[in-house]
Amino acid sequence: MDSTLEAKRRRRRGDYPFHLEYRTRWSDNDVYGHLNNSIYAFLIDSVINTYLIQHCGLDLDSVAKGVPKETEKDKTHGHGQIGLVVSSYCDYFASVSFPAVLDLGLRVVRLGSSSATYEVGVFERGNDTVKAVGGFTHVFVDRDTRRPARGGMHGSIRNGLKKLVISDSTSTAKL
Repeated sequence: MDSTLEAKRRRRRGDYPFHLEYRTRWSDNDVYGHLNNSIYAFLIDSVINTYLIQHCGLDLDSVAKGVPKETEKDKTHGHGQIGLVVSSYCDYFASVSFPAVLDLGLRVVRLGSSSATYEVGVFERGNDTVKAVGGFTHVFVDRDTRRPARGGMHGSIRNGLKKLVISDSTSTAKL
């Protein structure tokens, strides 16, 4: 996979199998009149976690409330794993600002036994030119011990993330 800066600059919506819309807010702008760098980190985190919740069985209620793994809800709906961010990045190609409506595209560029590296393309509605490309790497661990889980990431996470693994030469439809 070509992850050079020039290759990222050539990304198009079709390079990402999952999409999420985001309506910018006035408060997203910085004093220079464009989205603040911290907002891009928020957007990247949001699209990744939306996908994990909707397609991989991530149960934030049990994570946030510390529900023990032994509960019936967890046995049927959860898997007891969370993703910890171990690295992140964002490359900027053009600015966006309020009141833009953004399309966030998501793909997985590496799927390991207990980790996943994501790439997010930021597009403005009506424009197929990428504005920024960012992402991060999750290492999936036991939510209670924060140690790598035996056997790697849970099957529901892996199966969901496999749907996002594509090469640069592959274009897919939205999920």
